[in-house]
Amino acid sequence: MNEQYVRDLDQVDETQVALVGGKAAHLGALSRIEGVRVPGGFCVTTAAFRRVTEQAPAVDGLLDRLSRVPADDREAIRTLSAQIRSAIEGTAIPDDLAAAITRALARSGERAAYAVRSSATAEDLPTASFAGQQDTYLNIAGQAAVLRHISRCWASLFTERAVAYRHRSGIDHRTVHMAVVVQRMAFPHASGVLFTADPLTGNREVATVDAGLGLGEALVSGLVNPDVFTVRDGEVVARKISLKQRALTASPAGGTHEVAIDARQQDQPALTDAQAVRLVELGRRIEAHFGRPQDIEWCLVDDDFRIVQSRPITTLFPVPERGDRDKRVYVSVGHAQMMTDPMKPLGYSMWQLTAMVAMHEAGGRLFVDVTERLASPATRAALLDALGKGDPLVRDALETVLDRGDIVAALPEPGPGPAGPPPGGVPDPIETDPAVVTDLIERSRTSLAALERGIRAKSGPELFDFLLEAFEEHKRHLADPLSMQVIMAGMEATWWLNDKLGEWLGEKNAADALTLSAPGNVTSEMGLALLDVADVVRPLPEVVAYLGGVQDDGFLDGLAKVDGGPEARDAIESYLDRYGMRCVGEIDITRPRWREHPLALVPVILDHVRNSEPGAAERRFELGRQKARQKEQDVLSRLHALPDGARKADEAKRMIDRVRTFIGYREYPKYDIVCRYFVYKQALTAEAERLVRAGVLAEREDAFHLTFQELHDLVRSNRQGGAQPDTQTLGQSVRQLVRQRKEAFRAHQALTPPRVLTSDGEALTGAYRRDDAPAGALLGVPVSSGTVEGRARVVLDMAQADLEAGDILVTAFTDPSWSPLFVGIAGLVTEVGGLMTHGAVIAREYGLPAVVGVEGATRLIRDGQRIRVHGTDGYVEILP
Repeated sequence: MNEQYVRDLDQVDETQVALVGGKAAHLGALSRIEGVRVPGGFCVTTAAFRRVTEQAPAVDGLLDRLSRVPADDREAIRTLSAQIRSAIEGTAIPDDLAAAITRALARSGERAAYAVRSSATAEDLPTASFAGQQDTYLNIAGQAAVLRHISRCWASLFTERAVAYRHRSGIDHRTVHMAVVVQRMAFPHASGVLFTADPLTGNREVATVDAGLGLGEALVSGLVNPDVFTVRDGEVVARKISLKQRALTASPAGGTHEVAIDARQQDQPALTDAQAVRLVELGRRIEAHFGRPQDIEWCLVDDDFRIVQSRPITTLFPVPERGDRDKRVYVSVGHAQMMTDPMKPLGYSMWQLTAMVAMHEAGGRLFVDVTERLASPATRAALLDALGKGDPLVRDALETVLDRGDIVAALPEPGPGPAGPPPGGVPDPIETDPAVVTDLIERSRTSLAALERGIRAKSGPELFDFLLEAFEEHKRHLADPLSMQVIMAGMEATWWLNDKLGEWLGEKNAADALTLSAPGNVTSEMGLALLDVADVVRPLPEVVAYLGGVQDDGFLDGLAKVDGGPEARDAIESYLDRYGMRCVGEIDITRPRWREHPLALVPVILDHVRNSEPGAAERRFELGRQKARQKEQDVLSRLHALPDGARKADEAKRMIDRVRTFIGYREYPKYDIVCRYFVYKQALTAEAERLVRAGVLAEREDAFHLTFQELHDLVRSNRQGGAQPDTQTLGQSVRQLVRQRKEAFRAHQALTPPRVLTSDGEALTGAYRRDDAPAGALLGVPVSSGTVEGRARVVLDMAQADLEAGDILVTAFTDPSWSPLFVGIAGLVTEVGGLMTHGAVIAREYGLPAVVGVEGATRLIRDGQRIRVHGTDGYVEILP
């Protein structure tokens, strides 16, 4: 019975989190690591907590009410949390439980002072540390005082900050329980926190020691400034010694109090360099045991370090796993694809299998290893130039790595590059002929139709064999040399026009106006086509009212019962037939497509009904075409007036024709990829449904948390098995894996991916090195010319957009699925992007002033503020 409620710390380990909570489990594990000293004590288990809360009947009803409170209702959370704490603290500890705790105190030393510390089951976890969310009490002496503070620790599971943290982390309050650690009090000379990786840069090779005199709570609470020691490769490489005027120490009467520091000690370091290095060595041993960087609380007693807590550093971005320890440099794929959200395992594994280059997963995102190309002088300049045109911040981050020299210098000397032109020679330049684009699109449609026919009857292992072959065809299609030539021809013509017209006429970004309403851009056509859908809906008041109240994806069926509904339904269905494979974050195959989730389009349709006039799509396209034509005439006329003007005008005319012929195709390969992905997804979803019927998966979407290979193996195992117990065992193991993956995905959602990541874990975002903007302006990349002033609408979810004519869209990123919003706004600001990313291309197509790559835009610009977007010069002003 005693062990059910009380366990000595040396009896627990990481496997007992459900019984003793995260902190106690870690302390028990720490006590088993050679050379690590942990103050002795015991743990009052979660079984004791549950018994006490069951005796407080009000708690159950209060938890029900708390579960229904919105996360942003701080007043309701504050009130209910206080009521739950009061109910728990007001419940007497049962006699037998109190006796068990008293016996444990007697074993540890009845007259000793103790630290009484919370240890929740959702604390110090790999995905959420919950640091500081529950309470700790120091220097508690006497049985009655210890029992009273155990009750307070139980109640602290429901502090307002702990409840809010669980709300944000998606953790059910009823699934979390509280154990309490009771440890012999340490009375240190110094104490503090050790991070075994740099918490700011993420560098795993650098450790940081924060140290102060007395008890560590003074540092944790911000009462005093710490000394900071930076340790790398066994030596202190930097130190900052703070003035120490106060410290927190144990009070003779119990508890703690502040004391003044003798003036002669105020500027002395809390640790020697040798002690800091010794502490880091101890930290590395702890890190190796737990298998990830740690945030370690320590204290120094008689020149001997005691470890009082170790938790994972949950804010670090993970590093791609490799089989070697070579230094590597990775570039984010998501920033180039305008989708920096985490992907589920099926999503990122499918992208890896269909991508043209090797990609490495970390934190649910994909990265490309650019180390060799960065290290080689033969390829470095081209790499930096190409990536810099896409996103200047990536280039700056890579140049930071190069300037430092530590990673690239550690690489072996690259071998000689290929001599001469590639096999077959350099391809001849393509003619400026629209038929080239027409033929490419027809090839794409033919290949896609063959895929749809071939996959139709496939299932089980045969489906996966077919898909692996289809992925190779997918890559062959993407690598079509003619397709690549057309894309590059459009981009090179854009760069030529911007460079030459800037040189000859002093114009910035002249190609922006010259590419307005360029033909054949499937993404801009998608945005305009939804205006046509709105034209069908607008004169049908009952349809407009019906759409204003729909709440689920079955609304298309209900349209048949509404006056004018069949006509509106046909228009929406026709749109979905053409574009229903698209969605926000479409490179992740697990994201719901518009055909699967048509409700996502309804707010945009209704915005267009309110804000646009009939025929807006055709008028907008024609207006853009006319502006481009007028710009062309103006440019050519001005060029003719220059010295050697006839030649310059002739060259410019050829490039204008070339850019308008080819630039629209830039968006088609992505459309082709997404069309193929929807075919793959429909087949894999059908296979997942078979696994649900077989009892292997709990629900269809669980397949999204498996990689393609894992799903393949699962289907093969299910087909080979036959006995019911085998299926049950298989289902149990898969469900456990899916639970772990869902938890990891939630953790990945809280992380911000860097543009550049090193194998040391350092996350680099880059910086704009320029001084051509007003003070206080937000810097970015100019991608679509013009200046516009208007109301900022900060939109993080396209389905929640509520836009009016003249609004400026501010968001994290825009992939092609956001294009329908572009026809109703006046300007664009994004946190991610570059000159040739999708949002930039469509902004130029529609003539919207746009600045992308504005770090922190959704945080620094408040929804509803007036802002001015300088799309020509690349900055945003927040107006008073």
